[in-house]
Amino acid sequence: MIEVEVKARADEQTLSRIKALGAVFLKEENHVDIYFNSPLRDFRKTDEALRIRIKDEGSRLTYKGPKLDRETKSRKELTVNIDSPERMAEVLRSLGFLPSAEVRKHRTKYSLGNVTFALDDVVGLGLFLEVEASGDANYEEQKRKVISLLSQLGLGESIRKSYLELLEEKSKECEGKEEE
Repeated sequence: MIEVEVKARADEQTLSRIKALGAVFLKEENHVDIYFNSPLRDFRKTDEALRIRIKDEGSRLTYKGPKLDRETKSRKELTVNIDSPERMAEVLRSLGFLPSAEVRKHRTKYSLGNVTFALDDVVGLGLFLEVEASGDANYEEQKRKVISLLSQLGLGESIRKSYLELLEEKSKECEGKEEE
């Protein structure tokens, strides 16, 4: 599956703008994402990701391939449900995969047709909005749709970096300030 997605920093008006488009509330979730790096190649360099996502409704293992274009965070995504995130982490570690980071967030989801709006409050980063299209429409059509919706919400340019990348950048900035 190709995940067609854009992300931007959200503000206090974002939720009211989403509702004004006619989007309907779906649910609230808490996510704990545990990222792993490969023993064969550095996922930071290859722009890939492997994570275990733990939610109230269950856990999943997800692989994300490199981003497909320069405007969005669109990429190939493969996900499987797992019964035990602890055992899956043990399997990955046994194969040489190393835990590299953890991302925690509270997500509120809304839907408008085949588009999902995910308002994320990310620990250590703040408020973001992800706009994701799914369905049978072709990739370019979905890409235009999510970019257009982001623009309609007045949130500006899409952020192509993952929360993991943003947290790593913030950590490096803090380390740099401590050294000064």
